Order: sequence, then C-alpha cells, then structure tokens
Amino acid sequence: MKGIVFTELVDMMEDKFGIEMVNKVISQSNLKSGGVYSAVGTYDSEELEKLVKRLSEETKIPVPDLVHAYGKYFFSVLKNNYSNFFDKPNSFEVLKSIDSHIHVEVKKLYPDAELPKFDHIEEGNVLKLIYQSERGLSLFALGLIEKTIEHFKEDISIEHNVLSENGNKAEFVLTKNNE
Repeated sequence: MKGIVFTELVDMMEDKFGIEMVNKVISQSNLKSGGVYSAVGTYDSEELEKLVKRLSEETKIPVPDLVHAYGKYFFSVLKNNYSNFFDKPNSFEVLKSIDSHIHVEVKKLYPDAELPKFDHIEEGNVLKLIYQSERGLSLFALGLIEKTIEHFKEDISIEHNVLSENGNKAEFVLTKNNE
C-alpha cells in the first residue's frame, strides 16, 4: 500500500486527536516500519489495519467509523493535490472515471500501487459502482464518494451494500434525487 495513505492517516490522527495520540497509537501497534512513513514508499496494508484498530481501541470509535471518516478526510488530499481528477461537470462523471482516468494517473505516479477496481453501470439518474479490492476498504471509498458528491453540491442518495463476507466486494447505488 502506498505511503501517502499512511502519511495522511497519521496527519488525520494528529489533526483530530493530537500528537500524543499519534505517538501512542504508533508505539503500541507493533509495526514493521516502526511507524515511519514516506508518501512515496510502499508498506504492508496490515500496518494500516493495526493503526486503525489501535486508534479505535484508544478512542472507542468503531473501526468502520474511523475508516469511513478517513475516506472523507482523504478526499481533501486528492482535491488539493490532484485537482485535475475533478475537472468534470458532475460527480457521476468523476466516479465513472475512477478506473479509466484517475487510477491510470495514479499508476503513472506510483507504478506499484495496488488499487481497487470500480466497474460502473449508469441507468438514467442511477449510477451503480461495483468496488473490488483485496483490502476491503469500501467504507473508505464511501467517504470519498460522499465528499465527491458534496464537492459538486449535488442531491444524490447513496446505498452501500457489502457483497462479500470479507468486505472485498461492495456495491454503491447512487441516485440523483432532483430528476
């Protein structure tokens, strides 16, 4: 997993809970990296799981809620650093371009990045996104999707359905409410 995911998680922990919490979570997570991350480095995704689990234990916030909140937080990273990803007229166009444009650009920057796959089906005012990833972070994706919709100031409802027991496959059904 690319280091930017780790560096930004550490930044979010510091922003929301303070540097003392960051130090406590890292020191108690038994990480191979020692909790020292570079945005361009590559790290075992198990470390992300350990950090979030430990943060959950410390804050009493459930892991799913933290993963979801981190997805929302990470949107600002994408928006601030890769604003061209959002040079589309609306959220449906951005979300439909995840695999064909956004992930292509990410692979240029990080050739060894292991990215989730998003298939899509659009039917009128409904967009279905099928998420597949070995990491099972569909709640992270949900946070990104919600913030994308918010960015475009659209009235869209989201249904999130986990399609596999381990969370590696999920469906998002987005419905434009004003049509």
